[in-house]
Amino acid sequence: MKVSLFVTCLADVFYPGVGQDTVEVLERLGCEVDFPEAQTCCGQPAFNSGYHEDTKKAAKHTIKTFAHSDYVVLPSGSCAAMLHEYVELFHGEPEWQKRAQELSKKTYEFTQFLVNVLKVEKVDASYHGKATYHTSCHMTRLLRETEAPFKLLEQVDGLELEELPNRETCCGFGGTFAVKMPTISEQMVEEKARNVDRTGAEVLIGADCGCLMNIGGRLERNGQMVQVKHIAQILNSKE
Repeated sequence: MKVSLFVTCLADVFYPGVGQDTVEVLERLGCEVDFPEAQTCCGQPAFNSGYHEDTKKAAKHTIKTFAHSDYVVLPSGSCAAMLHEYVELFHGEPEWQKRAQELSKKTYEFTQFLVNVLKVEKVDASYHGKATYHTSCHMTRLLRETEAPFKLLEQVDGLELEELPNRETCCGFGGTFAVKMPTISEQMVEEKARNVDRTGAEVLIGADCGCLMNIGGRLERNGQMVQVKHIAQILNSKE
């Protein structure tokens, strides 16, 4: 099966290992992975700021860049949701809306692709430790994917998964939300950090680098000794 990786800006700049782990898991499961080097930002920051015409420029570029792909897989529920958003973005522009629909049909968040397309729940991973999982807003509310990450994590040998209290609440990052509403955002991530502490977990796992960056920063400032890892890192572990 041929898969194109859309690595996302945050993974590319801050967490390149996440992209590598994503590729290694996919290849271990028999996928042939390519990386279109022309890829850029999905356009979400501009979209969330109300600059929809600028977003269309990024969207058209992405649509053309992945036109050849059988499947497009992203290690991010947030950016995957943005690619699906293109369909509505091009409302009133039939040609581009059709191309956006074609991209949307073959676009999947990483864990969603493993479970729902490859039909795989056990990826031969092992990680010995106590962890908890943060469910990102875009993953659950826009992609409506709530089960795939847990199905995969439950099959990781040695992993002890504790439920994160109020896991459905936002971490306060929310793309541009943290910039527009810094005071509220700070309170939200502080609450998230306290809930992580209540689990006694050694590791916080998530599927979006933005959430992990936000929560990880707060944990570090609080002096909480909790590692932060993307789910691709756990699924590619042999510890």
